[in-house]
Amino acid sequence: MKTYLQVLSEDEKSQVHERSLEILAKTGIRVDTATGRQLLESAGAEVNQETNLVRIPRKVVEECLQVTAKNFSLGARRPGWDLEMNAGNFTLCADGEGIFVVDAETGDRRPSTSRDWQKATRLIDAVDEIGIYWSMVERSDQAPEPTPADQVEYFRKVFSNFSKHIQDPIPGKQYSTWLLEILQIIFGDKETIRKTHPYSFLLCPQSPLVIDQKYTDAYLALLGWDIPVAIMPMPLMGGTAPGSLISTIILGNCEVLAALCMIQAGAPGTPIIYAPVLALSNLRSGGYSAGAIESGLTGAASTEMARYYGLPAEASGGGTSRARPGIQGAYERALNSLLPVLSWPDILVGPGLTGGSTHLSLEQLLIDVEVYKMGIRTHQGIASGEGHWLDDVIQRVGPAGYFMGDKSTVESMRAGEWYLSDFGWHGSYEEWRAMGKPSVIEETRQRVDEILNSHQPLPLSPEMERELDHLFTRAKTA
Repeated sequence: MKTYLQVLSEDEKSQVHERSLEILAKTGIRVDTATGRQLLESAGAEVNQETNLVRIPRKVVEECLQVTAKNFSLGARRPGWDLEMNAGNFTLCADGEGIFVVDAETGDRRPSTSRDWQKATRLIDAVDEIGIYWSMVERSDQAPEPTPADQVEYFRKVFSNFSKHIQDPIPGKQYSTWLLEILQIIFGDKETIRKTHPYSFLLCPQSPLVIDQKYTDAYLALLGWDIPVAIMPMPLMGGTAPGSLISTIILGNCEVLAALCMIQAGAPGTPIIYAPVLALSNLRSGGYSAGAIESGLTGAASTEMARYYGLPAEASGGGTSRARPGIQGAYERALNSLLPVLSWPDILVGPGLTGGSTHLSLEQLLIDVEVYKMGIRTHQGIASGEGHWLDDVIQRVGPAGYFMGDKSTVESMRAGEWYLSDFGWHGSYEEWRAMGKPSVIEETRQRVDEILNSHQPLPLSPEMERELDHLFTRAKTA
């Protein structure tokens, strides 16, 4: 039997839904994009053009939920790497937008650069447990406001270094047409893109109860292309959300539902991923408490609410407040990743960033992946089918017997009863001492180097490269 975690009862999920509907209908949400307000008004919402406040009736929410696409795949350039949503599958998505890099040897930090971005992107391309790209770091050596040419070059580097599914926002609608041209160069015509979904958009409503203009308009300019969107508000309990876990779940749910209604009003049937990050404030500082144990509970709760609506789930987990990999980060990340893993989302965001998702550590990324693999084994649970009870073996071996050499033990090992990790140290103290007392960080640093020295991302074809050259030249004069 598989192992599942339940943190919300059926009644609690129903109440989250009902209370969310009441808030959206009575209080509403501020929608700062004129296009978004027009779409919601056309669907039957009440819009105040002076305050940008939009009240969404129950009927509108229910109709939009009904037409939302819930079963679809996220495509990839690499053959065999399409990710089917709502089908019981699980993949990792690397954490994103770190502004620092942790030096593995000294523990010191420095601003992240384009070189760090490339190394991180090539590493997650090589790690099979990670099926979805996020930009793991901001690049301090890049212009804060990209030109169209910068954006074209960025996506060219993304697709050159990562061949699985890409999930990323774009910082304004002026880049939307360029993105569509890039997708057509690499994946084919509009209908092919609509069917294969090689790219998904990350949209983050602002808590409490605001849909922004800049990024939202960028996505709305893509309507009609059937580009999936992960709706990821980030309410902070005790800060931008009320001071209880269940109220934070309600607020995040309101923000997801409001954005969902806006998108479905513009393009019914657009694929949606339910993806709120329900975080907690640090009672000591008022900032983000990345390692709070309650984050594991809210990560699981967001998955349960996604299933309540029949939507694919993109949960978050495994955070830590500690910037440098170590004991605190180990126990915080392990506990806060296990809970959402046991709720079994389609996608789990988390590996690779420390210090409240601000510091990149490539060594930590590999450690995190190992933690998730152990969590996946926990989810697989205790098998009880034919060939697992082995009561006949107990009778045959009998009192004072020994099972290590029995054929059934070998068969059980091969069937996956044990998770045999090749990560970390599993020998004796004497062997470890004779090896020079290697640490986990030293081991992972060596593995990172080995992967980066050997892995070659799937290249773009020469024809794609030529067309991207032409696109870049046009973008420079735009």
